[in-house]
Amino acid sequence: MPTDTLEHEQKLAEFEQRNSPEGLLLRYARRRPSYFWFRQIFMICGSLVLFLTGHPFVSLAVYLTLLAGELVDSLFLMSVPRKLEHGVSFKRLYNIASLTAAFQAATSVSLAFFPVWLEGSPETLAFCFAFIAGGGINSSYMLSFHPVATYIRLGTLLASGIAAMVYGAAFGSLGLQAEIYTFFAFCMTIFLIYTFLQYSQGDFDHKTKSNRRMLEQSLELAAFNKALHDQQSEIRRLALVARYANDSVIVAAPTGHILWVNEAFTRITGYSREEAIGKRPGTLLDGADTSVATTTAIEDAVASGRPLRTELINYRKDGTKIWVETNQVPIYNEAGNVEMIIAIERDVTADKYHMEELAVAKRAAEDGERAKTQFLATMSHEIRTPMNGIIGMADLLNDESLNTEQKGYVETIRYSAEALMRIINDILDFSKLDAGKSVINPVDFDLLGCVESAVSILRPKAIEKDIFVELNCLTPVPPLLRGDDGRIRQIVINIVGNAIKFTKHGGVTIDLSCYDNSEGSLVTLDVSDTGIGIAEDRVEQIFDQFSQANGEITRQYGGTGLGLTISRILAHEMGGDISIRSTLGTGSTFTISLQLDHTLDALEAAAEEALATAAEIKLPGVKALVAEDNLTNQLLIKKYLKDTEMEIIYARNGREAVRLTLYHQPQVIFMDMSMPEMDGISATRKIRSEKALAQPKIVALTANVYASDKAACLSAGMDGFLSKPLKRSELLGWLGQL
Repeated sequence: MPTDTLEHEQKLAEFEQRNSPEGLLLRYARRRPSYFWFRQIFMICGSLVLFLTGHPFVSLAVYLTLLAGELVDSLFLMSVPRKLEHGVSFKRLYNIASLTAAFQAATSVSLAFFPVWLEGSPETLAFCFAFIAGGGINSSYMLSFHPVATYIRLGTLLASGIAAMVYGAAFGSLGLQAEIYTFFAFCMTIFLIYTFLQYSQGDFDHKTKSNRRMLEQSLELAAFNKALHDQQSEIRRLALVARYANDSVIVAAPTGHILWVNEAFTRITGYSREEAIGKRPGTLLDGADTSVATTTAIEDAVASGRPLRTELINYRKDGTKIWVETNQVPIYNEAGNVEMIIAIERDVTADKYHMEELAVAKRAAEDGERAKTQFLATMSHEIRTPMNGIIGMADLLNDESLNTEQKGYVETIRYSAEALMRIINDILDFSKLDAGKSVINPVDFDLLGCVESAVSILRPKAIEKDIFVELNCLTPVPPLLRGDDGRIRQIVINIVGNAIKFTKHGGVTIDLSCYDNSEGSLVTLDVSDTGIGIAEDRVEQIFDQFSQANGEITRQYGGTGLGLTISRILAHEMGGDISIRSTLGTGSTFTISLQLDHTLDALEAAAEEALATAAEIKLPGVKALVAEDNLTNQLLIKKYLKDTEMEIIYARNGREAVRLTLYHQPQVIFMDMSMPEMDGISATRKIRSEKALAQPKIVALTANVYASDKAACLSAGMDGFLSKPLKRSELLGWLGQL
């Protein structure tokens, strides 16, 4: 087993760490204090010279000065490893070590200078230069570990030597000849220190490079040995894999003749190894239904030495037809020539049949999906059109002077119609979401206003049940965010509506919070009720389609079981989720989380919203054409627009709409999509083709609410899209853009 490269990598990493700036500082901090006692012997001997020459007090003062410098420097250096471990910065420690070195150097030169200062004789200068030489050589050992400290010490020693020489010449008993000898002695001292310095640094660099090279070569050798061992192991494994693989393995010569096959080849084709060797695969396995183009492509790939992956029909020895997926790869020798060709072949007959079955099933599913979509679109249109009249007339009746009983009848009609519309909308939404179609249309909107409007819709139901509905803002809410306010309102109405439905006593609390994050704003609504609660084993199932907690709830409270399913899918579409915590008999808390974007242009959005929600609009002198074949809907639009002071013209089909447009030249047309003689799309195209006509704004009125229907309207040249049942606020909001 070759040596693990990890061990060599670790050794190299340790070496690099030792020679990094931090590592060199640590080595300096450990080495210099280790020679402390050796330097003390040197300094004691020097101080003893002063003592023996008749200067005992100076000798003691000099030694104490030397000792103070050594202690300050050594004690600090001994603390460096601990300080590094505790996170003190390398730069700070390095600089302090330089300062302590300067202090130690300043104290050490006292031993060199004081003898000259006391006597100024050639003997004392010789002693001074000897001290400088010894101190310089000692300092040179540390150059590679702490260059700054070393140069400070050497500079201090050099300065002291110059000072001693100048002082001796000026105030000592030196003659001219002695001064000359002294000068050259000092120069030789400097040369000696410089020579040792160069040797010491060069030796350190040489050893460092040699050790690094040796470690790198050891690592390379270990990696090579490991690669060789891995390659040998891989060859053994590949040999076993090739022999016992379920896929057929063929090794062929560059000419295409078989050299070796594995056992799977025999099992799949029925030909033994002896029967196959020396023959070409096509000779053995091709038959009447084998593609000539495919076999030609295989032969060309073999001849040109190219890899190839393809499928073709082969025949077993017993004549059975099989589909084979073949993947052939050329193997090159060191000279760059094809040495052999390896082909791995797999029997994919079952996969082919399965793919054909899947294709048939896919076509059937697509046909079914188209039929379902068409059915839902047709039913939506056929139900929405009369519902538009029912809801609109109920709204108009509600504005009349009716007695209490009559108002109750009207409210029942409106409530029943809206309940039916909610069911239709739920089914359509679920159909689109289940098909993977996005229904999110982001706009800039007021989040708090959106939630408050949803709650205000539901509050009358809560008052009717004598329970409270409370909305709390736990954090500041931005005035405008970007998201689909309609879908958010739908989620809130579904969740809060459910909470009110299943609460008999107490009430419902909605806690709204909003936090900024890297993607925009994370909005959270906690909807807590004191209702009937949900059993623990049924909590997650309530989000399943057409599902409620149990059958008794469906009979007692009603509902399709789609509201929570749709709400959760919509939350997922908006980057969030809906979760639930519930205790049976105590109540439930639904947590809605939504990821909304920051508004694109808050001021512009606010202006547009204010314009779109204008309650009353006056448009005197403006002509409007209403193309609608349903008389009830005509009457409804007439009532909606009666206070706008517009001149309104009515058309009962598309052909009449085109004719009246050319005659009256209205500024705006409300165009129904489904009309006799000519539909709204065709009528719009006809109007847009009239180049001499001052082109009006054309708004679609339709019960078809699919995205494809909207796209068709816009493609025909329409400017807007209003879905039925038509709301007065939406109609006036669109007119506000004129």
